[in-house]
Amino acid sequence: MSRVGNAHKITRMTSEQSSRPDPTPTEAAVHGAARGGVTAALADLGSLVRIPGIAWPAFDQTQLQRSAEAVKALAEGTGVFDSVEIRTAAIPGTDEHGQPAILARRAARNGAPTILLYAHHDVQPPGDEALWQTPPFEPTVRDGRLYGRGAADDKAGIMAHIGSIRALTEAVGDDFDLGIALFIEGEEEYGSRSFAQFLNDNKDALRADVIVVADSGNWDSVTPALTVSLRGNAKFALTVRTLEHASHSGMFGGAVPDAMLATIKLLSTLWDADGAVAVEGLAVRDTDTPAYTEDTLRDEAGLLPNTTPIGAGTILSRIWNKPSVTVTGIDFTSVGAASNTISPEVTVVVSSRVAPGQSAADAYAALEKHLRANAPFGAELTFSEVDLGDGFLADTSGEAAEIARGAMHDAYGVAPVDLGIGGSIPFISDLVREFPQAQILVTGVEDPHARAHSPNESLHLDTFANALATEALLLARLNERKG
Repeated sequence: MSRVGNAHKITRMTSEQSSRPDPTPTEAAVHGAARGGVTAALADLGSLVRIPGIAWPAFDQTQLQRSAEAVKALAEGTGVFDSVEIRTAAIPGTDEHGQPAILARRAARNGAPTILLYAHHDVQPPGDEALWQTPPFEPTVRDGRLYGRGAADDKAGIMAHIGSIRALTEAVGDDFDLGIALFIEGEEEYGSRSFAQFLNDNKDALRADVIVVADSGNWDSVTPALTVSLRGNAKFALTVRTLEHASHSGMFGGAVPDAMLATIKLLSTLWDADGAVAVEGLAVRDTDTPAYTEDTLRDEAGLLPNTTPIGAGTILSRIWNKPSVTVTGIDFTSVGAASNTISPEVTVVVSSRVAPGQSAADAYAALEKHLRANAPFGAELTFSEVDLGDGFLADTSGEAAEIARGAMHDAYGVAPVDLGIGGSIPFISDLVREFPQAQILVTGVEDPHARAHSPNESLHLDTFANALATEALLLARLNERKG
């Protein structure tokens, strides 16, 4: 995901400056159990990282089943659930089923609320393994970080859930009142294709008062965050065609437009001279952002010394309040196979991040309209593989958000911040639609240097310990609430 920023003024205070009440004996016991359980949770996380569970069909799908079985065993090992199952759901519009998900449920007692804990066990492909300093599926600890594919995104989220449940039961026993549903998805990195159907099929088992989505990030390695906004996404393949067949570049070059020329000229219309998106109809969200320097951007994003940032306005407004357009793939002749030929067609993948509050469908319509209106030389355009996901604006007025902020403060010793995220978690809009009364909390274990989706993905160990303690305190405090 992209770097994050606060929707309002960031305030930080130490524990000594806070006027928060002292933890109750139960909360102190839960907090202590959470700290004591970090080593075991990290050992189990290492075992999960060793399983290359990737939902792309080109990869060994038995590994994804193996991953699901491992998570199921961890859930069963907590001893708190009435049922633990591996389930799949149909992919709408196809004859296929989605990837294996784990669904566990413990019924609430004596009027206590129910909390749904979400994470995903599938991971991104490793990419070029030569770019990894250590093997991607061999968990390795160095300099206070655990390296490996999925170590941060999102197997650490799974272990934050499992570890917090373990801490609660160690401190209060398994005879507590809080209802817990656990939903660990198996295809988030592959587009959550069966997610909406899974919700519909298992609505009663998933129904909850509070939903925790542990798949986001924090302000930095010492400051926790509650994610309050996410950009949406609109991705599609665009094929640009200018000729019926390839032709000799010497015989016809200079009179016949090749498809690459047309593609370059067309794509260039998507941005202005500063690199800001220049597509009429793409919305911008107007809200304040905190201070965030170009030096911080350079450090966290890896900008080369002479590369300048793009866009206008505050840096964080560009990342999570404004749209972006990125070309993420291209089908064209490789350098090794290049010949003196005028190309008849080029296909590119265009990925747009959509400002929170605008529907992905409206954003896609604006992009398609713009591209068709600006096609050079009468080039034929074909749009395919359209993938849309709406953004998210959280309602943080509920009690659960305040309890979560308090738990973060007590676990990290630092006041949390409310963040906007430049990345997208489209399935959250499905949760909002299916469970409109639930309070949704988007949390995470990542810090800005986690490099999720990239080579050398890693988890900051202290951040993980604090995130686990946060969730354990959240469970303990919700357990005391009665309807």
